[in-house]
Amino acid sequence: MSSPEIASLSWGQMKVKGCSTTYKDCKVWPGGSRTWDWRETGTNHSPGVQPADLEEVVKKGVKTVVIGRGMSEALQVPASTVDYLKKNGIDVLVLQTEKAVAEYNALAAQGVKVGGLFHSTC
Repeated sequence: MSSPEIASLSWGQMKVKGCSTTYKDCKVWPGGSRTWDWRETGTNHSPGVQPADLEEVVKKGVKTVVIGRGMSEALQVPASTVDYLKKNGIDVLVLQTEKAVAEYNALAAQGVKVGGLFHSTC
């Protein structure tokens, strides 16, 4: 199962190929995607992305996770979150969201089992 291409990104809106939903923030993995609802784990810009935000994507068997920190990189990614991924044998890239989407799409096109969490505003 391949990771779906992110078809478009603009401020506050993301579209994933093969999905009719328009996301503000989203999670993607081989074979699927869904809204990334920060309220589920109490995520906020600071301290930022928590291991709990990533558990669902990790369970999908990804080898790489790309995290988009927002258009202005306001979303923090603590070292503990990066360590959580590395301890699970997963490569991690933390980038500004436009760069993160480009990197994610390039990896997906190469057939890498890649997942991602993307913040499409600040």
